[in-house]
Amino acid sequence: MQTQPQKEFKPYISATDNVAEFTLKSILLGACFGVIFGASTVYLALKAGLTVSASIPIAVLAISLGRKFFKTTILENNIIQTTGSAGESIASGVVFTLPAFLFLSVNEQGISNGIQYFEYWTIFTLAVLGGILGTLMMIPLRRSLIVKEHETLPYPEGTACAQVLIAGEKGGDFAKTAYLGLGFSMLYAICQKVFHIIAEAPAWVTAQTNKYFPSATVNGEITPEYMGVGYIIGPKISGVLVAGGVLAWLGLIPLLASIVPPDTIAMQLQKLGLIADLTVANARFGWDPLTHFY
Repeated sequence: MQTQPQKEFKPYISATDNVAEFTLKSILLGACFGVIFGASTVYLALKAGLTVSASIPIAVLAISLGRKFFKTTILENNIIQTTGSAGESIASGVVFTLPAFLFLSVNEQGISNGIQYFEYWTIFTLAVLGGILGTLMMIPLRRSLIVKEHETLPYPEGTACAQVLIAGEKGGDFAKTAYLGLGFSMLYAICQKVFHIIAEAPAWVTAQTNKYFPSATVNGEITPEYMGVGYIIGPKISGVLVAGGVLAWLGLIPLLASIVPPDTIAMQLQKLGLIADLTVANARFGWDPLTHFY
């Protein structure tokens, strides 16, 4: 069986062209974008439980801010995008792994045994070593997975970033949508957080004493970051996440509230440190030691 010879890949910028690439301004701009998007990634991951890649937004900002204010070339913009995306990726790796140390186990006082690892320099060292390890592992894999498999492995996100950079080099107003979204998010957040014109988390909750539907709740924190993530991940994955919330808050929690005795729930809350004394009424959860009910 004969195999067709692979087409020789021709980069947009030839290796013989003398174009600025690895410069101080590209490294500094990429580091700044890495810090900004890394912070937003950590915030969103801890808040929503998921995050999205910032490669394409950084590419859009690179061709707009870089070319306009710093006169960067397409190769410098590629360095900016790569550096910023790497910083954001390290932040994702940290935020989805290190918090697990807090939930490993607890001691007799109810304090997590993993809290000793949750210090700034420990997290910083692990993040640095993880970033270096990932970079070193990518060096031998680059030629086999990227150069030789260019026609086989599409790498859709990397391809999209390349097309954004090429289109920006040719001209066009690709950053307009990004800045419009940023402006809308700022206006929405000001109306919600500062002036309280928009409710932060509208909610509907049934009482624990409800005979047919106890402890059910429907609430939604309608914020720009959630809307942005939902737009990026699409309606299918968003629907799965919403369905999980509906199943939990309108199905499993009312079911458990109906079949689990109130004393058992109170004892579990006491183990978690949410109720100090079962013989004293608790205003937060409505626990009544006389009726043994909420």
